[in-house]
Amino acid sequence: MDLKKKKERLLEYYRHSKTATCKEVIDAFMRVPREDFVLPHQRDQAYDDHPLPIGHGQTISAPHMAFIMCELLELKEGDIVLEVGAGSGYHAAICAEIVAPPNCTNPGHVYTVERIPELAEFAKKNLAKAGYADKVTVIIGDGTLGYPEKAPYDAILVTAAGPKVPEPLIEQLKIGGRLVIPVGARHMYQDLVLVEKIKENKIIRKKVGGVAFVPLIGEHGW
Repeated sequence: MDLKKKKERLLEYYRHSKTATCKEVIDAFMRVPREDFVLPHQRDQAYDDHPLPIGHGQTISAPHMAFIMCELLELKEGDIVLEVGAGSGYHAAICAEIVAPPNCTNPGHVYTVERIPELAEFAKKNLAKAGYADKVTVIIGDGTLGYPEKAPYDAILVTAAGPKVPEPLIEQLKIGGRLVIPVGARHMYQDLVLVEKIKENKIIRKKVGGVAFVPLIGEHGW
């Protein structure tokens, strides 16, 4: 089966399971070539619904996590987004397609922080090859500190699991903004947590399901 058919079949499964309900996320998923964000020998597995190793002890999440996180964040055109953990760049590309879709008049931007220089370079190359170099900025650094230079953010997503929600990320979230992060044990089971910043001193946190992510390493992580 060719990749296009595998992608379409996976989307049908997501529709049936109610994983995919938001048109903007579905459109982004269909436009982003996930096969350009995995290792060359894994291209035929790009639309299998499970994580894949990308080197340095890290993974590209299963495709359904992009749907779940993006729908929870309620991304829209023009949003400024912070991602912690660029990995291969795939999730940032999905976000970019939503906040800066083709022919939009009010493009947003995605800033993604990666602590491993080799992966940051991998993400940059993948994003450039797939046409997202002008929509996504890759930064090498400690993502648990956020990226204050471009704060505040409409949305923040964290693609690694921490023991708690890093305070700098809450501080850099706009009023009315949403943050999604796995929180829990260093390995195996964690809760995916949605954080909503209602007012400067009013934060709502909600557990939305069990997940398993690599550890969030940094000053406010492990």
